[in-house]
Amino acid sequence: MSEYQAPVRELLFAIRDLAGLDRLTALPGYGEATADTVEAILEEAAALAANVISPTNGIGDRQGTRVEGGGVVVPAEFKAIYREYQAGGWAAVTAPEEFGGQGLPFLLGVALEEMWCSANLAWSLCPMLTEGAARAIEAHGSEALRKAYLPKMTAGEWTGTMNLTEPQAGTDLAALRTQAVPDGDHYRISGQKIFITWGDHDMTENVVHLVLARLPDAPPGVRGISLFLVPKFLLKADGTPGERNGVRPISVEHKLGIHGSPTCVMAFDKAVGYLVGELNNGLAAMFTMMNHARLGVGLEGVAVSERAYQRARAYAKDRVQGRVAGETGRAPIIRHADVRRMLFTMKAYIEAMRSIAYVTAADLDLARRHPDEATRARHQSRVELMTPVVKGWSTEMGQVLTSLAVQVHGGMGYVEETGVAQYLRDARITTIYEGTTGIQANDLVGRKILRDGGESLKQLLAELRAFEAELAPAAGLAVISRGLAEGRQAIEAAGAWLAANHARHPAAPGAASYHMLMLLGTVTGGWQLARAALIARERIAAGATGPDRDFYQAKIVTATFYAEQFLPLATAHLRALQAGPDSLLAMTDDQF
Repeated sequence: MSEYQAPVRELLFAIRDLAGLDRLTALPGYGEATADTVEAILEEAAALAANVISPTNGIGDRQGTRVEGGGVVVPAEFKAIYREYQAGGWAAVTAPEEFGGQGLPFLLGVALEEMWCSANLAWSLCPMLTEGAARAIEAHGSEALRKAYLPKMTAGEWTGTMNLTEPQAGTDLAALRTQAVPDGDHYRISGQKIFITWGDHDMTENVVHLVLARLPDAPPGVRGISLFLVPKFLLKADGTPGERNGVRPISVEHKLGIHGSPTCVMAFDKAVGYLVGELNNGLAAMFTMMNHARLGVGLEGVAVSERAYQRARAYAKDRVQGRVAGETGRAPIIRHADVRRMLFTMKAYIEAMRSIAYVTAADLDLARRHPDEATRARHQSRVELMTPVVKGWSTEMGQVLTSLAVQVHGGMGYVEETGVAQYLRDARITTIYEGTTGIQANDLVGRKILRDGGESLKQLLAELRAFEAELAPAAGLAVISRGLAEGRQAIEAAGAWLAANHARHPAAPGAASYHMLMLLGTVTGGWQLARAALIARERIAAGATGPDRDFYQAKIVTATFYAEQFLPLATAHLRALQAGPDSLLAMTDDQF
């Protein structure tokens, strides 16, 4: 059996019951995304993930990548699984039919992406970035660029990258120096980019780079940044790759984890590039890809935690050690209370993290396809509010959960040969990718809560209160109901504090932002688990038996455990937030 088996039943529950698949099948163009179709696709994807992709996870970790002959060489096994992925049409599932895609909901794509990430996080970054690059070209590229590049990217024949970071700039994009000089119908791009994930490889015949650069006469700061499409190979008249463009990998980074993913230093030497979007407005265009990637990285926190949980659970059932009070003989360690605590912590958080990611994905589908403009706007507002939470909270918790998987293994977990340490190392990048947790938190507070006067947060709180009224009379769910109400009250108090204090001191929003992000994640995760418990209670009352009853009963117990153990953290985050920035600023730099 593979080290990873996709939890298809859990994914289907999140898609159908929590995200509300029926709402999406009613949207224009999504009528074919029926529950039966989605289940069949997930089952087929699960087989690919377990039998083909997952066995390469350790291989990539051990072999890594290298620059050779002006290009990056990846493990041969990665090329083999990519061929199966590409031949199966998996790159096209959610892509527009106009470019050869299947046009299915983004929600389904999220479930597939979770499987790929769990099976092999390092490898999965390549298709994730390709989809994001394609969405940016679709939204902002000229008709000529769309026709030339999107069919190949949709088919998985070419892959895409995102080139932002430079050595001197880091996350400060205003300091970018890469230059774009006009040259007829294109531009010449010169400069260096670092930390470019899958910046080069030998899995496909072309790589399509999206590159931020500035014209010589561009205004300073982020307002002078433009976005360019720079192919590895220029296209011939028939649209096939021809002459090598002036872009090459200089080196690949030697990293803590995700060794199979080439993180490249890329050199652009008067490379031919084509404008995407408007001049000097490239950052807005790139945000199409960045926001897609932020949701994807949040999902990585879920996915690597799921794989780590499966490994820890299997070990805990097999490892016999010690005795348990009231039982005869030596016991598997899953019978020990503290091991159960760690496994249950992993299970509860994974289900909470998955739920908010999938519900946000459904909101994105509704924001794109709903026929009513006001409804689209409402769902888009929710996507914007929850994107930094999905990204920041899920990846922060991924650090905790993969570490717990090592702890469940005891000393064996710290030994590389057992494999579980890889999950912890691989997960570590996720809080840094696409903007650190601090950047996500600042975005949440500054752009998503304070900028609209807290309106999007108020809408979320109104939904929470409405659900509490539905939950309160449900027999047997009182612990969940009380915990959720206290969590919602903590969010309300935090929002009120921000509204009253954000202007008092310029550091106040920044000092509060991390705790606001963790508070929202903790409570909205509990909200989704509470919804799951209420649905489960109804299914049991309707007569669910056998494995179905066991599944639903576990939903109720999981939501109860989360309400008891983790929703109280909402109050702790609120108190830390309300403390303000004074003590944070009291130390001088030299005192640190």
